[in-house]
Amino acid sequence: MERTLIIVKPDGVQRGLVGAILERFERRGLKLVGLKLMRIDRSLAEQHYAEHVGKGFYEGLVAYITAGPVVVGVLEGPDAIEAVRATVGATNPVKAAAGTIRGDFGLAVGRNLVHASDSPASARREVALFFREEELLSYTRSSDPWLLEQAIPPVW
Repeated sequence: MERTLIIVKPDGVQRGLVGAILERFERRGLKLVGLKLMRIDRSLAEQHYAEHVGKGFYEGLVAYITAGPVVVGVLEGPDAIEAVRATVGATNPVKAAAGTIRGDFGLAVGRNLVHASDSPASARREVALFFREEELLSYTRSSDPWLLEQAIPPVW
């Protein structure tokens, strides 16, 4: 199983889309193993966006992610990083496919609703920035055998 970080950004929270966004991941079959509402301060934003330091859009990214509350989550599933990114859609919402979060709810690159880790290394680093290990839960859902290729339980 793979874990990955998502952030429903301030525009998603302010527009009341948290439930709709999280629902997309759950309907896909991904499991929430960590979730919190928080405000990202400048220090954490700088750590999160460290790879963009020096780029023209860096200050805008930091200002945007710190502008209001966010919902941060960790999702788990087979190929979770790829599944989440496909569900989120292209960075530019206008170019994102219909049926994706950004394609259905977004209009502008600078207000694209959700962050998703882009690689296993990024996912590990980002999850560790926002969650302590003891904040992440491991559990089995009764629907897992119907979502994942494993033994089907007997029908009672």
